[in-house]
Amino acid sequence: MHMAEEDYLSLLERAKDKLPEKIEKHERFTVPEPDIFMEGKTTVIRNFGDIVDTLRRDEEHLVQYLLRELGTPGHVEGRRLILKAKLNPQQIADRIMSYTETFVLCSECGRPDTRINKEGRILILECEACGAHRPVNVRKTAVKKEELDAVVEGQIYEVMIEDVGKKGDGVARRGNVIIYVPGAGKGSRVHVKITKRSGNVSFATVTQEPATAR
Repeated sequence: MHMAEEDYLSLLERAKDKLPEKIEKHERFTVPEPDIFMEGKTTVIRNFGDIVDTLRRDEEHLVQYLLRELGTPGHVEGRRLILKAKLNPQQIADRIMSYTETFVLCSECGRPDTRINKEGRILILECEACGAHRPVNVRKTAVKKEELDAVVEGQIYEVMIEDVGKKGDGVARRGNVIIYVPGAGKGSRVHVKITKRSGNVSFATVTQEPATAR
């Protein structure tokens, strides 16, 4: 081996030793926040193409998942997704995160370096980073009648605030319906009046009136 080659290899090893820790461990995976605006009675995700590129999944698969989960028709136009309904941005962000957790992220190392394989009728998510694999557990979308009736606009319910959303709204659930309650703190039990419902997501305000439905 020539001296020049030895010097080069020595420098290469020293450079590797000085690599920042965050590069060796990889930066935390983040999905672009949906860039959303309303256009008449439609909702447009302007950076949908960027989201698809980051997730590295088939565009049509993500589109069909979102349309089913959000309960609305829609289509891709260039790098935008057009949804034929007025939707709350938080609904869309939640569904994209749910897709990411179900179809992209490794449950062991949290990395997005995965691929989906099919074994018989079962979808398996295999991680190329750590070698872990797990079944893809897709949430069933069939809704029972009692779940459809669980939340009705104009009704008042007593609910427990289980969590707080990204925008600070309290989050409660009745059946399979998520209820967003502005100003409600986590862990509190409150009476809420449903002001709007869209699919399995609803919005409510805190009220002092007693519950009208159980």
